[in-house]
Amino acid sequence: MATEPTIVATSGGHRAGGRTMVSFHALVHHAVDLSGVHGRRPRVMYVGTAIGDAEHFTSRMHEAARVAGFDLTPLHLFPMPNLDDVEGTVLEQDVVWVMGGSAANLLAVWRVHGLDRIMRRAWEAGVVLSGVSAGSLCWFQGGTTDSYGPELRPLNDGLGLLPYGNGVHYDSDPGRRPLVHRLVADGTLPETHCTDDGVGLVYRGTELVEAVTEIPGKSAWTVTRDGTSTREERVEPRRLPGV
Repeated sequence: MATEPTIVATSGGHRAGGRTMVSFHALVHHAVDLSGVHGRRPRVMYVGTAIGDAEHFTSRMHEAARVAGFDLTPLHLFPMPNLDDVEGTVLEQDVVWVMGGSAANLLAVWRVHGLDRIMRRAWEAGVVLSGVSAGSLCWFQGGTTDSYGPELRPLNDGLGLLPYGNGVHYDSDPGRRPLVHRLVADGTLPETHCTDDGVGLVYRGTELVEAVTEIPGKSAWTVTRDGTSTREERVEPRRLPGV
């Protein structure tokens, strides 16, 4: 277990594999490192709720975990939970990795099954919570999402483990940055922490302690309200080893 509640919120973590369709990139390995696991294979839970627990991607995650040397446990909620003891199994993990997709659907389904409360207990117990895109946004108060259609809209009912907004794919989706600024300026979102593709944010408790990257030249950003406007500040990410 991590020594204190830890979240790694990212716009990355996956890349094409050599002999597999997908492999885990440096951000996933960094989440595992932060768990402090040693002397055995890391236990990683893959949660694919945001893409409807698509079986083909669960298979790809199993392949990625095999190559990385992780023991992977998938948590499926469609059509029913695939585990007899969801909470106990979550609490046994070193890392939870949440896939991107529909953040709105993820949050709704998690709440139906009480997974929102389970994730909070896991976070407090030292399981490293992490993920990409929707799997990043879910830990915050809210952010921007295309869950409702191709036009980006605000989402403001995240789990709230972190008291900020979150902006993912900040450099690759041209609509994200202006919408984040508008939502922070009008008070819809609080201070918002954003990641370019390939960048992750590391939180100890609710404090942002570091930005890290698996792609050189990328950045993290904070957006705060300044009167009726906003202030954007760049956060220089540390380049992770091996990238």
